[in-house]
Amino acid sequence: MEYIYATLMLDALDKEVTEENLKRIIEAAGGTPDEIQIKQLMAALEGVDIKEAMKTAAIPVAAAPAAATSEKKEAKEEKKEEEEAKEEEALEGLGSLFG
Repeated sequence: MEYIYATLMLDALDKEVTEENLKRIIEAAGGTPDEIQIKQLMAALEGVDIKEAMKTAAIPVAAAPAAATSEKKEAKEEKKEEEEAKEEEALEGLGSLFG
């Protein structure tokens, strides 16, 4: 994640996002740069306008919390259904003991 933050910092400061600049930022923050991750990030960012990507990414992120609340409700309903199923299974097991 620190490589993404370093990339965003370079972009915000209107500095060129290069392997060397990413290494410098990671080192300045007290980290040890990982050459492989830096190369993978640079390959993924090839041809990407970071500012434009940030503008278009802001819209879907704002909509995400609404989905999270419905997921919580679904999770609660699933828990109730699981508990009911367990109770039914337990009762069925007891029924077989008595005939």
